[in-house]
Amino acid sequence: MPALEESQGVNKVVDSICKLSPDLLAETCRHILFYLQGQTKGVDSAEISDAFQRAGVRCDHEALQNIIRFLLLTFRSAGKSNLSGDDLVKRLEEGSSKWPKASLQVLHRLWSEHGASVRAQQEVESALSIGQLVDMQWKLGMAVSSDTCRSLNSPYVSLLLKIVEPSGQICQKSFEMTIPQFQNFHKQFKEMAAVMETV
Repeated sequence: MPALEESQGVNKVVDSICKLSPDLLAETCRHILFYLQGQTKGVDSAEISDAFQRAGVRCDHEALQNIIRFLLLTFRSAGKSNLSGDDLVKRLEEGSSKWPKASLQVLHRLWSEHGASVRAQQEVESALSIGQLVDMQWKLGMAVSSDTCRSLNSPYVSLLLKIVEPSGQICQKSFEMTIPQFQNFHKQFKEMAAVMETV
C-alpha cells in the first residue's frame, strides 16, 4: 500500500507541474538548481509563488511546496546517482506516466546544462561535512589473536566512538590500538585540547 500512496503522491505533484508552461517550469527549476550549485542560500518559495501569479497559474501553498520539494529531491538524487539528462528523464517516466513531453524536455535541457555543477557542489559539501563526536568508550583487554600485535597476551585498548553524521544519523566506529598507539592517541588529544583552549 505505501508504494501505491507514493505513486499517487508523485502523480499529484506531476499534475501540478503539468499546469506550468515550459518557461515557468524552467524558471522554477533554475531557482532550485542555483541553490543546489551553491549560488543562492536557499529556494525562495515566495518569489516562485509571485512568478506563478504573474503567469496566471493558480497554485495553493501546499502544492507549491510539494513542487519545490519534488524538484529538489529529483535534482539531488540525480546528482548523487550521477545521472545524465537521458537517465533523469527515463527515471521520471518510470515514476509517473503523466509527464508531458515539453516538461521532460525542459528538465532534460536544464539538467544537461547544470548537472555537472550540482554534482561538483555535492562533492564539495560531502568533503567539508564532518561528523560530531558525541560519546567515546574504551576498555583495556588482552590480545588472544591480532593482526597488529606481535605476540599474544599483549595488552590492547578497544575504542568505541559514537558520531552524529551531518545527516543526523548516529553511527558507531570501533577500533583497537596497541598500548603505544593509545599513548600517542592520548598525547594528540591533549595537544588538541590545549590548542582549542587558546581559540
